[in-house]
Amino acid sequence: MMINVTKSYLPPLTEYKQMIEGIWQNFHLTNRGPLVQKLEKEICAKLKLDNLLFVSNGTIAIQLAIKALNITGEVITTPFSYVATTNSLLWEGCEPVFCDISPETFCIDAGKIEALITPKTTAILATHVYGIPCDVERIEAIAARHRLRVIYDAAHAFGVEYKNKSIFSYGDVSTCSFHATKLFHTVEGGSVTAADPAVFKTISLFHSFGHLGDDYYSQGINGKNSEFHAAMGLCNLPKLEELTAAREYRAGLYTSLLSAPGISRPAVPAHVKYNYAYYPVVFESEAVLLKVRELLLKNEVSTRRYFYPSLNDLPFLTKTNPCPVSEDISKRVLCLPMYFDLEEADIQRICQLINSAV
Repeated sequence: MMINVTKSYLPPLTEYKQMIEGIWQNFHLTNRGPLVQKLEKEICAKLKLDNLLFVSNGTIAIQLAIKALNITGEVITTPFSYVATTNSLLWEGCEPVFCDISPETFCIDAGKIEALITPKTTAILATHVYGIPCDVERIEAIAARHRLRVIYDAAHAFGVEYKNKSIFSYGDVSTCSFHATKLFHTVEGGSVTAADPAVFKTISLFHSFGHLGDDYYSQGINGKNSEFHAAMGLCNLPKLEELTAAREYRAGLYTSLLSAPGISRPAVPAHVKYNYAYYPVVFESEAVLLKVRELLLKNEVSTRRYFYPSLNDLPFLTKTNPCPVSEDISKRVLCLPMYFDLEEADIQRICQLINSAV
């Protein structure tokens, strides 16, 4: 039986059925129903946030942030992320300017940002890669000096804290994905958190066609989510600590068992409460990675080249720039199976196969 690279947690069916019973009573399926509003309040309480908007997915979340902050022109961004980060900028008519990544954390290298700033630069869009926080303090200082907006793609970072604050608290806007593959999921979904209440109000309008009742205030799209998705989130949210602990234990097993030389991992900085969303490993070369991947697949173990390729190499870009660290890492990094009930015996077998191949 194939071991998948990820597996969605599903709550007991009785819990989910109980959560959605009210939908059959009030027929409120979407348009910011009571379960959506309850989920937003409970996430804010758990993560100690002032605001959070539940939206249809993590990509829409980024697009809403770009639009609400009135970002145009050049945006300095990371080449080491899922393609949605770059696509959101292109979709909104911005020009991505790729800044290479830190060889330690794989997040955007804050030391290389200022050299890329031009009169056309309006913002920085960075990703907390694998849930590892960016150098938020240094990025904040750069943004303040140059009057730039900051958006964080925190798709991997639900539950992550830096210096005892939710990672969602940093930047002008922080977005997240609640996709089924994430640590916390609503099947499909995402969120937006904003530092400025006025920006948050604008995003709220934008995600619901720009109107409240019969009063129209702005342009807008449909970024809303349903009661059924919110119900899944309400069932999963109380399990966050349990699911994180299960992943932490399995990450520890991987680390202790992967003994072959030439295998490395990104570093989690100090003062971080991590969520163990993924288990990425970096091999000495792409050839070794491909050899390991082929051997694992023959033994019914699925892996993912996440992230590959480096986004500055996307074939549809009309303008780009070299990012040698990202280009190198993207060819050598592989995400191993990681989920809440991955069997110890399977982790042992995976590590034995990797050690033998390397």
